[in-house]
Amino acid sequence: MTDTPFAPPTLGTLAGADLAELLDTMDADAPLVQRHIWLIALLQWVRGNGRSAQAAAARVDIFLDVMDVRPQLVEQLRRWWQKLMGTVDDATLLSDYGFASRNAFVSELVERLHRKLLPATPETADAGELFTLVLPNKLDAQWIAALSPVALERLSTLLTLPARGQAPHAPLGLTHWQASLIEAITFCTSNIRAAGFSPEIRLRMRTPARADSPFHTLSNDFETLRDAWWDLHCNEPEPDAAQHLADAATQFKAKLEACRQAAASVYTHLDSHGISMDLVFRLRQLRERVLRIRALLDCLMGEDPLANSAKLLSHLASVGQDQRSLGVLLSSNTSLLAAKVAERSSETGEHYITRNAKEYRAMLGQAAGGGALTAGTTALKFAILAVGLSAFWSGFWAGVMYAISFVLIQLLHFTLATKQPAMTAPAMAAKLKDISDPTAVESFVDEVTHLVRSQFAAVLGNVVVVFPVAIALSAAMQAVLGRPMIDAATADYVLHSLTLLGPCLLFAAFTGVLLFSSSIIAGWVENWFVLHRLDSAIRYNPAITRALGVVRADRWAQFMRDQVSGLAANISLGFMLGLIPAVLAFLGLHLDVRHVTLSTGQLGAACASLGLEVVHRPALWWAAASIPFIGVLNVGVSFYLAFRVALTAHNVSVLDRAHIRGAIWQRLRRAPSSFLWPTPESPNGAADRG
Repeated sequence: MTDTPFAPPTLGTLAGADLAELLDTMDADAPLVQRHIWLIALLQWVRGNGRSAQAAAARVDIFLDVMDVRPQLVEQLRRWWQKLMGTVDDATLLSDYGFASRNAFVSELVERLHRKLLPATPETADAGELFTLVLPNKLDAQWIAALSPVALERLSTLLTLPARGQAPHAPLGLTHWQASLIEAITFCTSNIRAAGFSPEIRLRMRTPARADSPFHTLSNDFETLRDAWWDLHCNEPEPDAAQHLADAATQFKAKLEACRQAAASVYTHLDSHGISMDLVFRLRQLRERVLRIRALLDCLMGEDPLANSAKLLSHLASVGQDQRSLGVLLSSNTSLLAAKVAERSSETGEHYITRNAKEYRAMLGQAAGGGALTAGTTALKFAILAVGLSAFWSGFWAGVMYAISFVLIQLLHFTLATKQPAMTAPAMAAKLKDISDPTAVESFVDEVTHLVRSQFAAVLGNVVVVFPVAIALSAAMQAVLGRPMIDAATADYVLHSLTLLGPCLLFAAFTGVLLFSSSIIAGWVENWFVLHRLDSAIRYNPAITRALGVVRADRWAQFMRDQVSGLAANISLGFMLGLIPAVLAFLGLHLDVRHVTLSTGQLGAACASLGLEVVHRPALWWAAASIPFIGVLNVGVSFYLAFRVALTAHNVSVLDRAHIRGAIWQRLRRAPSSFLWPTPESPNGAADRG
C-alpha cells in the first residue's frame, strides 16, 4: 500500500472546523499562505453564523479559556503570532489602512474597481490585504467593540511581544504594539506634511496659514513627544518627566489641530473659485489622517490603552468595508460638488420664482415669447424629419436645432417652462439651511407656493401661445409653399403618439429626468468655468485682448460668466432631447421624449393639417387630454430629482423632510388658490399663509 501524500490544510478544509480541529492544525513553521489561511479560518469560527456580535465575543472568551487549560498551546500560539508579526508590517496597517493608495479621485475609483473585480489571495505580506481577508464582515467591527475589558486584558497577556526591528534607537522594554503605534504615527505625520506642502493645497490656503505653516514643525513636535514618552515609560524617568510628556502632547495635538484648520481654509477658496474633485479628495484624506493620529495617540498614551486599541481595530474593520465600496467613495467626495452645483443652480433659479402679481404677469409674458419661438422649433423639427436622414443623424440635427432654439429663448429673456424646476428646486432648498429656525419651514412653504404658481404661469404662457402660433405658421406655409407644415399622415401619427392611452406619460417622466440632468450639467460646467478662472482669462489674457480689444474682452468675460450656466443647460438639453431617443432605440430601448411645449406645438401643427374636421376625431381629445399630464410630469420629475439633490447637499434630515411635507399639505388645504395665482389682497405673497 502506498502512502497518501500530505495535503496542507486549505480554507475549504478548515471551513466549518471546530476550535479543537483548528488548534490541532496550528503550525508556526507552516508556509506563509498556510498560516494566513489558518488565521482566516479561526476568525470564521469566531464569527460563527455571522448574526450576533455578542455570540462572537463569547467565542473569543471560549478560545481564551481553552488556552488557559492547555498551556502547551500558549507557547505554540506565541511562536505563531511572532512569526506573523515578523512577516507583515502592522505599522503600515495602522497608519495607511482605509486611506487611498492613490492621491487622486479617479485613480482611487479605478483601484477600487480592480479590488471588486479581481479576487485577493492570502499569499501576501501586505498587512492591509491580509486584514481585509481576515475581517471581511460587517459583524467584525461589532464583536471587536463588544469584547469585555477582561477579555482584552487576557488577549494582551497572550499576544504581547517585545519590539523587534522597529523604532530605531528605541529604548529597551518597548513592546511590539507600542513600537508599531509610534511608527504608524510617524508615517501619518509624514503623510500630513506631504499633503500640506503640496502646491494644490498650499497655494489655496489663507495667507496667514501659508505664511506661518504649522506643517513645518509637525515632525519635530512629534519627535519631542516620542522622546518624552520613552523617557517616562522605558528609561529611568526624570522628576519632571510626566509634566514634560503632558506639555509635549499638548503641543503636538495643538499643531495637529492647526494643520487641520489650515487645510480647512482651502474650502473658503473653493467656495469662491469652484470645486475640484481631486482637491476635495486630498483634503478629506488629510483630515482623516489627523483623526487617525489622534486614535493612535489614545492607544499609546490614553487612560485605557487596551480599550482604545480595541476601538481602533474595530474602526479599521469598519473602514475596510468602506474602502471596498464605490458608493461610499462617490458619496463622500461628491457631496461638496453636489452642494456647489446646487448652490450655483439656486443662483440661477432665483430668477424663475415670482413672488407678486407684477412678477407673475412678467412670467406670463416671457413664457408667451418662449411659446411663440417654440412653434418655430416645431416646424424645424418636422423639416428635419422630412429629409429622411438615418436615426442618429436625424437625432443629431434635431439636437442642434433644439439647442439653438433654447439658447435663442435664453438670450431674448424668454422662458421655457420645463427648464425652470431643476433650477428653482436648489433655490428653494437653500431656504432650509437654517431649518432649526421656527419660521424656516413656513417661509419655505411660501416659496413652494411661489414656485408652483410660477410654473403654472410659465406652462400656461408656453402652451396657450405655442398652439395658435403653430396653427398660424402652418397656415402661412400653406399660403406661401402650397402645403402645410406636415401632411395628413404625419398629423395622424402625431395624434396617436400623444394619446393619453399610450406610453406618452412614461415618455414625459423620462423627459423630466433629462431636464434634471441638464441642470446638473449646467451646475457642473459653471463650477468648472469658475474653477479654471476662464472669465479672468477672457478678460486679461494678452492674446484674447489683442484679438478682441480690452473693452470687448471685458464684455465677453462678463457675458460668459453670467450666461455659462444657461448656455450649458440649453445646449445639453437640446442634444439630449434629440440624440438620446435615437441612441436608446439602437440599444433596443424605445424611449421617446414628450416635452409639454413641443408636444403642444406638434398638436397645433396636426390640427392645422387636418382642418376643422379634426374636432370630431376622438384621437384629438385623447391627445389634448395628455398635455396637462405631460406638463405635470415634466415639471414634477425634474423638480423632485433636483430637490432631492439639494436636500442632500444641505443635510436636511428625514424627520425635517416629513415636517416639510406636512406643512405643504396643510397650506394646500387652507389656501389652494395660492398655488395658481397671487392673492389680490397681498401682492407680496404674505397672505398666502391664509
